[in-house]
Amino acid sequence: MTIFWIQFALVLGAILLGIRKGGVALGMIGGLGVAMLVFLFRAAPSEPPVAVMLIILAVVTASATLQVAGGLDYLVQIAERLLRAHPKYVTLLAPLCTFVLTMCVGTGHAVYALLPVISDVAVRTKTRPERPMAIASVASQMGITASPVAAAVTTFLGYSAKMGTPVTIFDILKITIPAGIVGVIAASLWSLNRGKDLYEDPQFLAKLADPQFKQSLDVSVTTLGKELPKTAKLSVALFFGGVLFIVLLALRDTAANAGLAMPQIVPLVDGKPVPMTTIVQFVMLAFGAFILFATKVKASDIAKSTVFSAGMVAVVSIFGIAWMSDTFVSANKSMLVSKIGEMVRFAPWTFALAMFCVSAFVKSQAATLTVMIPFGIALKLPATLMLGLLPASYAYFFFAFYPSDIAAMNMDRTGTTRIGRYLLNHSFMMPGLIGVSVSTVVAYGLSKIAF
Repeated sequence: MTIFWIQFALVLGAILLGIRKGGVALGMIGGLGVAMLVFLFRAAPSEPPVAVMLIILAVVTASATLQVAGGLDYLVQIAERLLRAHPKYVTLLAPLCTFVLTMCVGTGHAVYALLPVISDVAVRTKTRPERPMAIASVASQMGITASPVAAAVTTFLGYSAKMGTPVTIFDILKITIPAGIVGVIAASLWSLNRGKDLYEDPQFLAKLADPQFKQSLDVSVTTLGKELPKTAKLSVALFFGGVLFIVLLALRDTAANAGLAMPQIVPLVDGKPVPMTTIVQFVMLAFGAFILFATKVKASDIAKSTVFSAGMVAVVSIFGIAWMSDTFVSANKSMLVSKIGEMVRFAPWTFALAMFCVSAFVKSQAATLTVMIPFGIALKLPATLMLGLLPASYAYFFFAFYPSDIAAMNMDRTGTTRIGRYLLNHSFMMPGLIGVSVSTVVAYGLSKIAF
């Protein structure tokens, strides 16, 4: 037991140190943790999460190609047109736009271009910007578990082969999309009347006394004037074509498992169809190539894009942290099962709480799942149960240090979106707690009904 707690402290310390250093440090320090577990405690190293990393690599490459081709900017402009057409409903529409935007492209980083627009629309309708801005930032991250090309979903898919009942992308999406939308709407409705109205807020009124600040509010922020490449629409169509193709293949698997006669699209290898985890990899790379050829973007620009850079950081982080956590779980599997298994089986929601706590520090849903899924597998939790708890993998709004939250605060020119005096009483806390808790409850209920 003493050895277990020493190893646990080592793993937790490595995660906290990696978070503090940031970037790829999480992955490298995770690798250091593996080395210490092997050489100091004679633990057998587990297999690194190669399939998960390759899926993320393929999806990120296709998404980065979409960004360079102007497709991401095109989607942002569509969202802005919707917001400006219905400005009075900005608190409801803005989070739904950011949720769908993330769901489409697989990364919450797409929200940065939309946040200044949301703030501008709110100011022009005299709506307290905190109301749409905070939930819009939260919703952009909630959309990750509802995206067929997000790292978190593909991570879950990659691990599903090790679970008792493997799931398809369609199985995941039919739970997470409706659950996420309900959670976002619930948090948006709460946000409609939060705080004082903009022109009744004493802090904002005090700032209005400054002529320079008052003048800054008159400056319009928009993406509609940005000229996009002629191939932007084509890149979006091709990217969504790849996503749709993957979902259709997943539907075929679901129908085949239900005993329905369906044509065999995927070739058989040793009598079994090629795994979906492998299909996602080559299909997304293929459609990324289609975008590359059709739009004639420079391959060198793809590697320099913000989406590609963020994706590579995620790959390295998951490489080290997942390898370390899986090695730790494997070395202590019998103890974990005996001590924790009964509690989780008696109250499954406790696994959601554990996942939520890990996410608050790890700041990545994919990384959270790579830490927690091995625990779930060791505890012999069914894939359908863990799928129902998937929304609980987002909790990095808790400390409001995530880039999208910081960006929302910086882009709110009125200053209503902020961190409070006591650190945790910030603008994102209640929308995050409401959105995640509601979506988790709905996802858990849907998984019970669907499986």
